[in-house]
Amino acid sequence: MRDTRESRLLLVLLIAIAFALITVDIRGGEDSPVDGARQAAATVFGPVENGVATAIDPIGNAIGAVRDSGKRHDRISELEQENAALKQRLGSDDRNRSRANELDNMLKKAGAGQYGIKGAEVIAIGAAQGFSWTVTIDVGANDGIKRDMTVLNGDGLVGRVTTVGPETATVLLANDPKFTVGTRMEKTDELGFATGQGDRPLLVQLLNGKAKVKKGDRLVTFGSQADKPFVPGVPVGEVVRVDPSGGDLTRNIYVRPFVGFTKLDIVGVVVLAPRSDPRDTVLPPKPAAPKPTPTVTVTVTPSPGDETQGDVNAADQNDER
Repeated sequence: MRDTRESRLLLVLLIAIAFALITVDIRGGEDSPVDGARQAAATVFGPVENGVATAIDPIGNAIGAVRDSGKRHDRISELEQENAALKQRLGSDDRNRSRANELDNMLKKAGAGQYGIKGAEVIAIGAAQGFSWTVTIDVGANDGIKRDMTVLNGDGLVGRVTTVGPETATVLLANDPKFTVGTRMEKTDELGFATGQGDRPLLVQLLNGKAKVKKGDRLVTFGSQADKPFVPGVPVGEVVRVDPSGGDLTRNIYVRPFVGFTKLDIVGVVVLAPRSDPRDTVLPPKPAAPKPTPTVTVTVTPSPGDETQGDVNAADQNDER
């Protein structure tokens, strides 16, 4: 349509009519005079709208599915992150429980021996290329730690302090070849000296070459003068092998340490020695020996009737012969 004066007048007229119809429709409400025209239009154009909607809905659904898929992907990612965090927290809880048990056992050992201890955490191990077995703990001179103090944990003797810094200290472990500690046998009081052998059992030389010792016997520290470097009564280990007595002045035995030196975590430095030797009280109670299973013996005694029957049978066999 050309832009003429007549066309502009027609457009203005149509707009005016449209506004007039809208006004009449709004004021009429449910009794609007144009309601019939609206219904007729719906009848005519309704099927067309449905057809268009049917054609467009799959596309809209697909777009919605893609959008929802993105949301589901984000939710899955969130759930995976939550799951990972939960696993990490559970793992952390397990570790905390394990460390709490270690601390509890160590405090029980310290209480049994009346040792005043300073708790510490192992934060480093000695150089792998070195020949010494050492660990670094997170307490030092500022915490009252001094050289030649005994170190223990919930299982027994860990080692002794060799170097002290302001915030950390180095501990020489009991399985180091340069480590030696005086020992005393449980009950028999036989004395000896234990020397570390790395990942092998400790070598203990008993001062009495004729000492009676057997597999399963246990040892504790004998103690040092002024309680340095070792306080008395700390569990050392259990005998696993005994060399035959050859008439020598000393006798060699081999002892498995109570402490696992490759999995140290929580330890305690003895900063206050006990007032008296705790002797064997720090050792854990030995498990009760299993009761022997009684042997049931069944004795079968033939009755007199059976014996008579046997004699009769024998007589019959003799008659047949």
